[in-house]
Amino acid sequence: MLKFAAFGRVAAAALIVTGFGFATVSRAAEVTDEQLKAAYAAIKATGATVPFDSILPNIAEQMKANFIQASPNYQDMISSTVDSEALALAARRGDLEKESATIYAKTFTTDELNTIANFFNSDVGKKFLKDVPLANRELFKAADIWSAGIQRDLSKSAGDKLEKMIGDKIKAGQAPAPLPADAVQPQSDNVAPAADAPAAKAPAEKAPAPKEKAPAQKAPAKEKAPAQKAPTPQQ
Repeated sequence: MLKFAAFGRVAAAALIVTGFGFATVSRAAEVTDEQLKAAYAAIKATGATVPFDSILPNIAEQMKANFIQASPNYQDMISSTVDSEALALAARRGDLEKESATIYAKTFTTDELNTIANFFNSDVGKKFLKDVPLANRELFKAADIWSAGIQRDLSKSAGDKLEKMIGDKIKAGQAPAPLPADAVQPQSDNVAPAADAPAAKAPAEKAPAPKEKAPAQKAPAKEKAPAQKAPTPQQ
């Protein structure tokens, strides 16, 4: 599916996230207070850093789940402790907001930041932020339909033209006739066979040799009991 660049909050947030790498690697000249003020206004108007508000709560919830899994008998204690410590760290959210404003100030001029803020504070700008997610979904849908039609038409037009061109060359004796489908043998090691190589025949399978019969075992001869002699009459 074709992908379009997102707009509004998503685009602004992505710009900030990708900009962090640049900001931490190389520091340009310090921005002025006027630039920072304009950057804060642009960020607020676009809602660029709103997704960052969920970072600390998500981390806290994940940490509580990990601690509770390790010590399930102390669930209440774990929840209250993690919540308390997370609340103590909430003030550091301002550091992220300032870093974001600094990145904006280094990316746009003061006039550009003011223009951005003015547009997104206008009725049109607010409508843009509100409705652009739905518009983007429709854009993706339209792109999918268009892509499927292009693929279908290109396959037909190019296939028909190539079939005619190759057929004309075969008739003129300028190209070998295509091999039948059953003559194509799979090749090992991804090596393509030569164009004039004859198709390899599969070796004939030999019929399995008949199984040897085990020699019949003769039943053991029954031993005859010795004949008993009649007792000699006593004299």
